[in-house]
Amino acid sequence: MSALEEVEISWDGTTHPSHHRKNNEDAFLALALNSEEFYYLGKTGSAPLSENDFIFAVADGMGGEKSGEYASRIAVDKITQIIPRYFRRKTNGEAAGFEEAFKKVFEDTHNALSYLGGSYPECSNMGSTLSMLWITPEDVRFAHIGDSRIYKQNDSNPVEQISHDHTHVGYLLRTGAISEREARTHPRRNALQRALGAGQQIINPQMGFCKLSKDDRYLLCSDGLVDGLWDKHITRVLNESGADDDKNISKAEALVHEAVNGSSTDNTTALLVSMK
Repeated sequence: MSALEEVEISWDGTTHPSHHRKNNEDAFLALALNSEEFYYLGKTGSAPLSENDFIFAVADGMGGEKSGEYASRIAVDKITQIIPRYFRRKTNGEAAGFEEAFKKVFEDTHNALSYLGGSYPECSNMGSTLSMLWITPEDVRFAHIGDSRIYKQNDSNPVEQISHDHTHVGYLLRTGAISEREARTHPRRNALQRALGAGQQIINPQMGFCKLSKDDRYLLCSDGLVDGLWDKHITRVLNESGADDDKNISKAEALVHEAVNGSSTDNTTALLVSMK
């Protein structure tokens, strides 16, 4: 058995509306695919990576009344409708690449949200972020739009944000024009320049890949987690050994717990994916 075949993947996801919101407009998805079927995964679990491909996603909806909840749900539902078709084409040896599959998910979601937003007053400005991973036995593919985030960590190193915040403030932070402290207090930190729906005319999702390595972790989260925790605090929680035994909570739950009981006033979601 090769080293790659011995890799086990584990996942751990949780979401909370926060103490300041009644509705939860976040949604997350964990999905496994093989040549015969696809199936939803529970909030936590583990499995050999040699047996399936895995899809993980976080979406943060926006809009009036409850349309934000519907927007994020539409985003994750589109994944389950589209990705399995492309996966079957890939396993049958047909030309169907990851980039093509990602583009189809983002375009169809954007079109659906734009149609609803333009057709019903209660859905005006309906939109969603979307951050997703497609994990194979060889590599980790990702696609992203908005200000939800994808972090990567290996061993005990600090977390590294591999997604781009699609805001002007995110651009300033990436280019070193402002610090993390300045970004967190900037008055336009939540003004999105790219999103699905939300009145956007053109979408241009970020796509990339990382080679699969043992001991890698990927954290997908909504901006509520970032509002409540600094990157160094996220690193600290991830590096703590095991779950919180006193409270019997997982690392994702620990992250969300600290954020919602700290300074976060937004819906908060964390989905942690680890390779061993």
